[in-house]
Amino acid sequence: CGSYSPTGWKLTYLAEVIFKSSCPIQLDSLGMMCSGASCGTAKVDKLKKCPEGNNADIKLAKGTKSDVVPCSIDECQKDQSPKQEDEEACEKRAVITDDVDVLLYNALPDDVLFKQPESSYLGDCPICLIPLALNEGAWKVYGCCSKTVCNGCNFINQRREYEQKLEHACPFCRHLLPKSNAEDKRNIKRRINANDPLALCNSGAQCLNDKKFKTAFKLLSKAAELGDVTAHFNLSIMYSLGQVEKDREKHLYHLEQGSIGGHPSARYNLGNYEWVYGDKERAKKHYMISASLGCDDTIRWLMHAFKKGKVSKEYLAVALRAHQAAVNATKSPQREEAEEAMKRYGEDFDGYSDY
Repeated sequence: CGSYSPTGWKLTYLAEVIFKSSCPIQLDSLGMMCSGASCGTAKVDKLKKCPEGNNADIKLAKGTKSDVVPCSIDECQKDQSPKQEDEEACEKRAVITDDVDVLLYNALPDDVLFKQPESSYLGDCPICLIPLALNEGAWKVYGCCSKTVCNGCNFINQRREYEQKLEHACPFCRHLLPKSNAEDKRNIKRRINANDPLALCNSGAQCLNDKKFKTAFKLLSKAAELGDVTAHFNLSIMYSLGQVEKDREKHLYHLEQGSIGGHPSARYNLGNYEWVYGDKERAKKHYMISASLGCDDTIRWLMHAFKKGKVSKEYLAVALRAHQAAVNATKSPQREEAEEAMKRYGEDFDGYSDY
């Protein structure tokens, strides 16, 4: 009682494919398109309307792959300053392959999209001010104040309570922990009514697990409006899997918002999308940022790609060093001591007879 963990989905993105022939595309074990997959040539000859409303259209040629085509053609760009272009963020890149017809949508300019986040979306523990590990088992979220506290601080607090024979309380706000699930739910509901983005996101994620998609979408949308990064990531999954009406642009929009907010899985999924449909060099930039945030999925994929000859040894070495630096930054003596106690007493350690 008294704490709960976010249940946001950490799903490896499997890009949706609109097939232009009956030959199925082959996917490897990581859900990425195999290099050996081949299908019949799809004839594509479409007109893309300029979003600025001008009469000029952009014609996508038949063939395997088009060049990068900005939606703001001469008529759109002639009176626009660079600042206006950044604000409107209207660049779209169309990619036509033999097998797939996909429109990549960039809602953000590259200098914003590829800016290295200061930390992961979890931030620092509010007590010890050390970055939180990505592993959900390394911290707890308290329903009384919606603060995410690392296991090291939880351990020190519980040991103090044991030694001084105190009642169990939140290590941050000192509010007594609820004695029942009903009281815990009342605390969470109070935080939701106060428009706490973390409480909204966690409740929305729980509704996702319970397949209550309408309620989940409402809660996650509100949390995303309030700036919750995990809510953006979960919404991207919903738009991709069709748990709400499928919308590719909204799916990518929420992935981008999650990425710039420091969500490593959102960044990893965006890299996967670029790898399959877009520019592999852009994908590598996404992978590097995700690795530097400590994402294990990214490292597993890069190891796989290296064995297939898709990334260089030098690139992999830089990614591994960045990943290890992110992991090392989350360590502390208190957290190591807590890990030892958890092995001895279990996850809900609450007694210290050996001390």
